[in-house]
Amino acid sequence: MSFGETGEHITENAFPTKSPDQRFERVVEYAPNAMILISADGTMEMVNAQTEIIFGYARDELLGQPIEMLVPERFRTGHPRLRRSYSEQPNPRPMGAGRDLYALRKDGSEFPVEIGLNPISDGEKHQILAAISDISERKHREEQIARSLREKETLLSEVHHRVKNNLQIIHSLLDMQTSSVIDIQAREALIDSCNRVRSMAQIHQSLYQSEDIAKVNFADFCESLISSLLATFNVDISRVQVKSNLAHVELTIDQAVPCGLIANELITNALKHGFPDGAKGQITVSTQMNDEDVVTLRVSDNGRGMPDDFTPGTSDGLGLQLIELLADQIGGTLDITTNGETTFVINFKIGK
Repeated sequence: MSFGETGEHITENAFPTKSPDQRFERVVEYAPNAMILISADGTMEMVNAQTEIIFGYARDELLGQPIEMLVPERFRTGHPRLRRSYSEQPNPRPMGAGRDLYALRKDGSEFPVEIGLNPISDGEKHQILAAISDISERKHREEQIARSLREKETLLSEVHHRVKNNLQIIHSLLDMQTSSVIDIQAREALIDSCNRVRSMAQIHQSLYQSEDIAKVNFADFCESLISSLLATFNVDISRVQVKSNLAHVELTIDQAVPCGLIANELITNALKHGFPDGAKGQITVSTQMNDEDVVTLRVSDNGRGMPDDFTPGTSDGLGLQLIELLADQIGGTLDITTNGETTFVINFKIGK
């Protein structure tokens, strides 16, 4: 027995405690999602207010009806089998993980949904509580984002294609100019410029053809570059062999262009100066990447080597200065070994 603030007598039963079933029904009724309690045979035994709003049915139109009335016709035949499969191994989980799910409104329209299933057991009675969310707005936003991304990818791909074409025009103009230059030194400078422009064009061609137009498969690029340089210098492959050991490394455009130019300079230098007077030998090009995402580009040859007075960092040659500048541009380090084979090693951290 207790008393209110006014002193009135209040019995213990004035505010009866709700039963567990009543509390459950109240939670279901005011849930933000559509909630449907389904019997073992697939009959709807309880629905909440949100179910009426989402599906457009009045409550009495749903109760006692099979759950399949809310399933689009194209999925309706196989739904009982899926429902029985769930009943054999009932546990809380999303329905149709990894698949697009759709529900059917009273007006015949379909809409995408997410469905969470929870088994409810009371002795011998087994039920399933389905929580259904209308994800139409989210799907619409996702489709807009996907469409925008496709448009941007198409635009970026076209940009790479146009840049490649423009670089090829520049290459052709330089190549035409080369044939009319008498001075040997000037001609070689033009040929080197042609090769540099072509290496940049090949990178943009790789991006244009790649599934991921933001990254270059550097191994594929290097193989293409080697073939182009062998053809340019008319190399007798029985005399000078170029071997490659290229790991799968993907570079962003900001790193691919400098690395492509570095590889071009190193291979070109070895082909032009490493094996004079019919000397035989080998050039090795390799890439590898360690666990810390550090890429190592290595180009070595067993040709005649660097001049006796060569000191790293003091060369006035354009090619070596360009290599040093480009290595610094990608935040890398350059190491040169002249004992035995001449080896250039560039280490840099891969960009994200």
